[in-house]
Formats: sequence, C-alpha cells, structure tokens
Amino acid sequence: MVRRQLFLTLAALALVVGGGAIARADALQDIKSRGVLVVGVKADYPPFGYRSPTGGIVGLEPDLAADAAKRLGVKLQLVPVVAANRMQFLEQGKIDLMIATLTDTPERAKVISIIKPDYYASGYNIMVPKSLTVSAWEQLKGKPVCAIQGAFYNRQVAEKFGAQVIAFTGVAEALTAMKQGRCIGLLYDDTALEGQLMNPDWKDFAMPLPSQNAQPWGVAVRQGETQFTDFMTKVVEDWHKTGFILGLETKHGISRHSDFAQTMHDKYK
Repeated sequence: MVRRQLFLTLAALALVVGGGAIARADALQDIKSRGVLVVGVKADYPPFGYRSPTGGIVGLEPDLAADAAKRLGVKLQLVPVVAANRMQFLEQGKIDLMIATLTDTPERAKVISIIKPDYYASGYNIMVPKSLTVSAWEQLKGKPVCAIQGAFYNRQVAEKFGAQVIAFTGVAEALTAMKQGRCIGLLYDDTALEGQLMNPDWKDFAMPLPSQNAQPWGVAVRQGETQFTDFMTKVVEDWHKTGFILGLETKHGISRHSDFAQTMHDKYK
C-alpha cells in the first residue's frame, strides 16, 4: 500500500513538472491557438500607458503590445498592472507578456525572462518654465529645485550640479510648491515628467536638459518560454531597426527623442 501510494505521488509529481514544462515550451503556440495575446501594461503612467476618456488603455506601450499581436496574427487583450503585481501576474500566467516600464535588473532576471535588447530607458530630468533659459545642468547651481523625498538622484544633483534640492513627500506637494514659486522646477523621473507635460496645466513648462543616469526597461515573458523569447527578441530588435519606437515617441507627445531610443535605432538600422 505504501509503495503504491509512493508510486502515485511520484507519477503525479512527474505529470505536474512535465506538464508545466510542456506548457512553457508551447506558450507561443498556445497564444496562436487561443487567438489572443494577453499583455500587462500600465494604466496610470502617461504617455506610456493610461486610460483614455472612453476608459480604454492607450499609450506608447499598448502600441508596442498591439504591434506584437499583429505580428503573431492574433487579437490583443490588455491587462492593467502596477509595479506591485506585474511580475506576479506574469509568473502566475495571468498575462503572456509584460510591457510595463519594468527596469531591467539582475535580480528580476532571476525570476522572469527579460528580453534582450531592452526597448526603452528612463533617467532623471527637470521640468522648468519655458521662460527660464536653461541649457546645461551646471546652470542649476545655487538654484532651488523641487524634488521627491527618497529619490536616489536628489543627492547626486545637489553634489554634482550644486542645485539646492528641496524634497517633498509627494508629487502633488512638489508641484504646488513650484506653482508658489518656491523652486524653479521639478526634479523627477523623465518619463513621469513627460506625462506631466501632457497636462494643460503645465503647457508653459518644458524639459530642456538631457536626461541623466538612464536605466533600461525590458519586455518580459515567463522563464522557460524559449520560442516566445526568441520571437520577442526579433520583434524588439526590429522596433529599434525600423525606428518604430522613435515614431511612437512623436505620436505620444514626447517632445524630444530619448537618447536610448535614438542610440538603439542607430545601432540596429
């Protein structure tokens, strides 16, 4: 009886392990058979992923997802994700693909498969009034700059460029302080600033300086999906080669092409 129970347990375990491996290996075929590619994207991070007035999710990353679905010849289903759940959604199979402002780090690459090459990058920058002539970071020396508490680049900007960094608990507080004239501009993630500049309230502001300390973003799939990884690798390479991402930057109101997108286009074209 004990032997029989042990045999059944081992057989069940082998089936689970084997079945999981088959499922992962056939992910690309499963998507094609299903006729739908399920992609996790941000819905609160304009212009990369946000809700339109009608409620749909639009933005640069949903457009990338749509292109991947088109290449597969399937329909697209977008699933909103946030930083706290996007990796779990991918691991649990709730999404097939993640294109959601994910910074490519060695720690994350141990859990999910991050596609190479990376598709985008974000750094830090400053949003200032268009009336303020600023053409170099060194011109911030001695100037009060609003920032967010805890941002790693606050100290770097203060020490490297001599800015007087005034940190607030949140973005809303920093923006209010800037409106009140307590600082000349807002120091923040450049991609988030692009979203702020889409707001009519900030139509008289711009981001004139080159971004600093860019960190790459990666498209991701579940680990073990070799065929899907190979497919997406070729897709991302083609996005860079054709300038597709550069075109999406223009489409979505990004005022100046990111250095990363331009560099990758020059590399692959």
